[in-house]
This record gives sequence, C-alpha cells and structure tokens, in this order.
Amino acid sequence: MTCTLVATSPVAHPFTVVDVPQRSPAWFAARLGRLTGSRAAAMIATTQKGTPTAARKDLRTQLVLERLTGTCQEDAWCSPEMRRAVLQEPQAVAAYEALTGRVAWRSGFLAHDTLPVGCSLDGHLGDFAGLLEVKCPKSATHLASLTSRTIPAEYLPQIVHNLWMTGAAWCDFLSFDDRFPLPLQTMLVRYARDETEIALYARVVTAFLAEVDDELAAVQTLQEVA
Repeated sequence: MTCTLVATSPVAHPFTVVDVPQRSPAWFAARLGRLTGSRAAAMIATTQKGTPTAARKDLRTQLVLERLTGTCQEDAWCSPEMRRAVLQEPQAVAAYEALTGRVAWRSGFLAHDTLPVGCSLDGHLGDFAGLLEVKCPKSATHLASLTSRTIPAEYLPQIVHNLWMTGAAWCDFLSFDDRFPLPLQTMLVRYARDETEIALYARVVTAFLAEVDDELAAVQTLQEVA
C-alpha cells in the first residue's frame, strides 16, 4: 500500500502528513524507525540513579532493528481492555466535540521532515493550533482522573512529544468511559505548552537519536567484517 503525502495548509510545518488510516499496514510502515509519541515514555525513562532503564534500551534496539530490517518490531499483542479503548476512540472524540463545540480533525501520521520522529494525533484543532489527546482507560484510571482533575503522569510524555512535534500551543486531554453515568463519562483538562519543558525534551530526543545512530552504525560495521 502506498502512503499518500498531503499538504494540509499554506502554513509551514516541520512535518508531512501521511494520509493513511491509523493502525493500517501503511501507518505501521510510516512509523518504522521513528521515535513516536507512544514511545516517548520509554525514551525518557531512567532509574532512581539516573541510568537508562531496560525499556529505554529496548526502544533503542527496536528502532535500530526497524531501520536495519525495514520490518515492524512492535509487540502486536493487544489485551481486551486495549481493544476496547481503540473501539471507543470515535465515541470519545464525538463526546469532546459535543462538550466543546469544536471540530477535531484527524490527520493520519505526522512524519518530521528532517528527524526520524513522528506522531499520530487523536485530533487537532484548526491548523494544528491545538491538539486533542483521548484516552479510554480502565474504569479505575478514569475514576482517578475524575477525582484529581489532572492528567495521569504516564500520559504526559506523549503529550509533550506531540506538542514539540507540531508546535501546537496546547493539548486538550480527555479521559472517557461510557460505563460511567453520563455526567461522569468525561474528564477534560487543557495542558499548555511550556517552552522550557519543550526545549529540555528536544535535547533528550537529540541525545537519544544520536545513540540510535551510533548503535546502527556499529551493527552495520559487522557487514564489513563479515
């Protein structure tokens, strides 16, 4: 399947929209070897001593293998809760639009023009002025969000990655669970772009991508030895 590249507006963005359905074979192909939002948490993970975690090392190896082999190295296993979350996404986006009166546009996969990074948005507002991040979690997680009115920490790396990628000024985070009574099905909070946070994240990304490049180069020298 061929990826179709689409220019979304006259405004210059540092990325190209790959106009394919999310989770399609072409979408997985567009992600190969790229650091994406869903991988951001693993990329920044460190131990209490500040050393890289196994998850970070595994991600580095995964990206090296994807670039080397051209095949997806992501775990395709999907739990019933994960499958339910995927199926609930359209309903969650519709709930957001009803709640805010805004239209959330879908955009396939965003591939950075100069770096091996990208992201898949649940929605964007206007010409990527704002973003939408939807989660349809376990009911216990949704309840915790309702109670605290805050974004769970595990989702923040993905949001920061997407803000960095797109240049958007904010991201609306929506937790959605249709198993709750109607007034409690949604928890909406806005996360504002913080330039200091974005600059720090960019430095971490640069360092990580350099590690991936170095590991790939080391593997490729094995061909010369052989």
